[in-house]
Parts: sequence; structure tokens; C-alpha cells
Amino acid sequence: MRHAILAFAPLLVTVVAAQACGGQTGTVSPVDGSAGDASAAGAQRIEHVVVIMQENRSFDHYFGTFPGAEGIPVDASGTPTVCNPDPKAGACVKPYHDTQDKNAGGPHGSVGFRTCYDGGKLDGFVRNAETGKTGCADPTDPTCTNGTVIDVMGYHTDAEIPNYWAYAKHFVLHDHMFQPNASWSFPAHLCMVSGWTARCTADDPLTCTTNLDGGGTTGVAGPGNHYPWTDLTYLLHKAKIGWKYYLSQGLDPHCGNTPEECPPVALDPAVPSIWNPLPEFDDVAEDGETGNVQPVDNFYADLAGGTLPQVSWIVPSAVVSEHPPALVSDGQGYVTALVNAIMQSKYWESTVIFLSWDDWGGFYDHVAPPRLDAEGLGFRVPGITISPWVKQAGLIDHQVLSHDSYLRFIEDVFLGGARLDPGTDGRPDSRPFVRETSSALGDLMNDFDFSRRPLAPLVLKVQ
Repeated sequence: MRHAILAFAPLLVTVVAAQACGGQTGTVSPVDGSAGDASAAGAQRIEHVVVIMQENRSFDHYFGTFPGAEGIPVDASGTPTVCNPDPKAGACVKPYHDTQDKNAGGPHGSVGFRTCYDGGKLDGFVRNAETGKTGCADPTDPTCTNGTVIDVMGYHTDAEIPNYWAYAKHFVLHDHMFQPNASWSFPAHLCMVSGWTARCTADDPLTCTTNLDGGGTTGVAGPGNHYPWTDLTYLLHKAKIGWKYYLSQGLDPHCGNTPEECPPVALDPAVPSIWNPLPEFDDVAEDGETGNVQPVDNFYADLAGGTLPQVSWIVPSAVVSEHPPALVSDGQGYVTALVNAIMQSKYWESTVIFLSWDDWGGFYDHVAPPRLDAEGLGFRVPGITISPWVKQAGLIDHQVLSHDSYLRFIEDVFLGGARLDPGTDGRPDSRPFVRETSSALGDLMNDFDFSRRPLAPLVLKVQ
């Protein structure tokens, strides 16, 4: 099957067709004001948006040495000028090239965020990893360090992730994409579909308040929880915009945020979990759309059968997630297969692919996140826009963005700018902010030029 998980090989960069390549210097600034005209044209050109969300990598960890990006600070000789204290060794650890396919990472809940952030000094990453639990049955427990080697100061290059770097060189790399929440995967996935993570005292959207580590009526992902506030599918349903949430086969963490703890279980689209919250959003059930959560096999079938919905989210199983200790190569191969399938389908010229990672996973990043509200933002994560309609191959977008920007883009393209705003969306909840309207965040429409000749597909070899 073309979507099988395939082993990593050092050279995954065979290009079937492409226009332009390499370290171009084009940028999008935070004050680029061209999004209005682009949005109107984009609503006609863009018929499909696919969000591929991987796991637990910081920007510096994957793209800290990418030419032209705001990466790891170095001196004239290329030596990093930053380091993090190692309390156990009594030394200060500089960022270093890590060639290992399996990484350990570190704790990445709200406590881990505060330790790494350390009041803005960004010097607690090693200390945070050294305090993590080891030998965890559930590797997605946000209090764990998934290995015995402390590797959070390590970074990868195109030697380890050539396909990800190839996408960045041929399309658009975001070097100020921040995770929406200053915490871990469970709330990040709630934010991805709803723009908020909250704890509610009853199955009533007006009882919910912002919560960094949990969400819903119990705060624990899995059967029995409910998310009463409004998610994006509610607006999509009202506007008759098709959507699906595709889950990859394999194991899925099913322990919520309760450590001590349980091993992952076989994934079932009907069973809610950390990475699969939509079945228990009340509005999804009320709209009769819980069946829109489907296995990833159906994504390939929808591409082949001409039934791809207008909005898709694709979420991995554990082995292809890149969540430590999962292999980087397995995740890269899985993502490449997804992107290749879109590029080789009839949908290429009508599709925008957003590729990102849900949280920082404990790995070092040198840029302090801006503080928007009680929820975050969290640390920088890699973000890549893949589309034939990007302004320029090799563009680096320096705008401050978060995964909320994906919601805004979908709302602008398909919903005429309607927002998840309890004052206007017809389904009040108690959220204290509407991230899609934040003036602190840029506009992804600035990445596009719909008047230019579209870029050809970049089909990469997967071995």
C-alpha cells in the first residue's frame, strides 16, 4: 500500500517534478498587508485545506540551522553562542548536531513549560529533562523523558530530515509558528479544532474556564469526557462545508493526563483519546457527524475516489508520530506518503497543506513565546505551508503565528470570515478570547500569490 510505513534511508530527496529549490531569501514580514486581495482570490482557487499534525518537536530541534531562518544563535565561526545549564554535570550544554533517529525529549506539560521558560531566560531545558520520569508504560505521559540520554539540546539537519527540509526549500517555512498552548499534546489537539482548551464543571459551555493541562468535564481524554464548548466543525456544518478527521492505524495513547498509567491501545476512530477529541465534542454529536472521524485509509480512498472533503485533519498513530521515542524517520516517511498522495492526485492545484507539530516535546528553542492570554502561546514548533500557490519557492514567513492561524485561514476561505466567537457564532460558550481575531498573530494568506503560475508537485522518494 502506498501509505505503508516505510524505513528511512539517508537520501529521500529524489524530485519527480519541481520548480525552484534551495535557500532563497524571500520573506513575509509581520506587517505584510496584502492578505485582503489574496483572500478573495484564494476563496476561488483553494477548495481543500489539509492540516497534518505531527508530535513533539521544537523549531530549533528541526530547523535551527536552516539557512535564512531565525535559528540557533551562532558566532562568526558557526559555534552556538547559547547553552543550558546541566545541574547534574555542573556544565553548560550548547546545541549540537544529533544524528540519532530515536530521541528522548523531556517533560512537556505546563510545569515543564515553566521550567524550560524560566521567567524568559530559556535556560531550563536540560534541567527539565533530567527531572522527567523514565521507563513510562505510556510514552505520551507529559511528565516523562523517553530515554536515558538527555538530548534536548540536540538538533537535526537535512542529513536526518531531508524531506522536511526539501518542503521548506520548495514551499514556505514558518520560523515564528508557536504552539497555541503552553502545555502538552492533549490540550494542543483541543486547540487545533476549537481554538481553546478548558475545564468545565458541567456539560454546559458556559461553565468552562481556561485550563492548560486538561479539558472537558473531567479533564481526562477518553470515554466519558465531554467538551461542551464550540469547535470549528459546528461552523463548517452550518455552512455545509465537508470535513473529516483522519486517524492513522496503529497504537494510540489512551491514558489522558493520568500518569501511573496504562500502555497505548489499538486506535479506533470511535474511541476518544488524547489525539482524537472530536467524538466527544457535544456539537459534533448534535450535528450527527461523529462518523466524520475515520481511519487514514479513507483519506487515500477519498483522494482516489474524488471525495476529499473541503477541510481535513490528519493525526498520526504512535509509531509514525515522531513523539519520542518514535523514530523520526518513520514519521517523515509517513508524512511524505501523505503529501505525495495529494500531489499525485487531481487535488494538487486546489489544495493547501499545513504541516506542523503539536508541541515542543521538551526540546530546546531559543525564542521566548509571546504571552497572548492565560492559555499561551507555547514554544515555537516547525510549520510548513505546501501549496502550488505560495508566493515564492523557499519563502520564509517571519510572522508570529500559532495553530489558531489554521482555524482563521479555514474560516476566511470557507466561512466568509466567520469566527469561533460566542457573540456571533450562534452557540455561546464562556471563552474569554477569540484567537482568530488577535492582532498579535499574522495572516497565513500573506504566504500566497494566486496570480502567479502554480508550482509543480515535489514528489519525494520514500524508502
